[in-house]
Amino acid sequence: MDIRVRHASHAYGGLAVLSDIDLVAPAGKILCLVGPSGCGKSTLLRLMGGLERPTSGAIELVGAPPSGCLNELTFVFQHFALLPWASVEGNVRFVLDHHRLSEAERAEIVADVLARTGLADFAEAWPRQLSGGMRQRVAIARALAVRPAVLLMDEPLSALDSQTREILMEDLVGLWTRAPFTAVYVTHNLAEAVRLGHAVAVMSRRPGRIREIVAIDTPLSERRPDDPELERVQARLWSLLRDEAIDADRELVDG
Repeated sequence: MDIRVRHASHAYGGLAVLSDIDLVAPAGKILCLVGPSGCGKSTLLRLMGGLERPTSGAIELVGAPPSGCLNELTFVFQHFALLPWASVEGNVRFVLDHHRLSEAERAEIVADVLARTGLADFAEAWPRQLSGGMRQRVAIARALAVRPAVLLMDEPLSALDSQTREILMEDLVGLWTRAPFTAVYVTHNLAEAVRLGHAVAVMSRRPGRIREIVAIDTPLSERRPDDPELERVQARLWSLLRDEAIDADRELVDG
C-alpha cells in the first residue's frame, strides 16, 4: 500500500510549516525524511498518520493493505511509550485487545513478533528492567503486531547511544529483509538515512518543501557503514542540507 501526499500545506495560525508537499512512499519500501531542524518533518509524519489534517492538499492510502492488517497506520516514536505496569508480552498484547481476535490468534501474533524482534526470551520482563535499545525493540514489536500497511517512525533511534543505534539499524534491516514493509522514517541522522532508506526525501527550511528525493540502489542487506557508495550519498545529502542546517541552528540559538 502506497501513502501519497498531494500538494499538502499546513499552518498553525499564521505560521506556515509545510508548503506544497508532493510525495509518495511506495509499498514495500522505506522512505526517509531529512531536513534542517524545525522544517516540519514530524508535522508531515503526523499528517500522513492522520493525527492532523493538512490546511490544504490531500493525503491518501492507495492499494490493498497487507494480509491480516489490523491498523493501516502505526507510529513508532523516539520515546518508547511503554506501559510500565505491563510486561514485554503485555505491552505487545495491549494493541490487540480491541480487535476481534481469539485468544489463540493473539498468542500467535505476540509470539511471532517477539521472535522476529529478538524478544522471545524477555516476554515476562518489565520495561524498567530493559535497556533503551530493548525498550525500543518492544515498541517496534508492538507496532508490527497490528501488521500495519504503513509504519511511521519519528526519530526512533535518536535517544540511543551509537552502539545500540547500530544494532537496531541492523535489526530493522533484518526485519525488512525477511518481511518487507512500507515505512516513512524521520531522522536527523544522515548515516541512518542512507543505511535504512530506499530513498531519502530532503526537506527545506520552514515552511518545509521537498527539495530533492535521492534514491539509493544498494540493497539494504548489502549496506555497510564504510560503504564508499553510501558515503557518497551521505555527502550529497549534506551538500543539500548544510547551508540551511547552519541557518536553522543559528535561528534556534538566537531565539
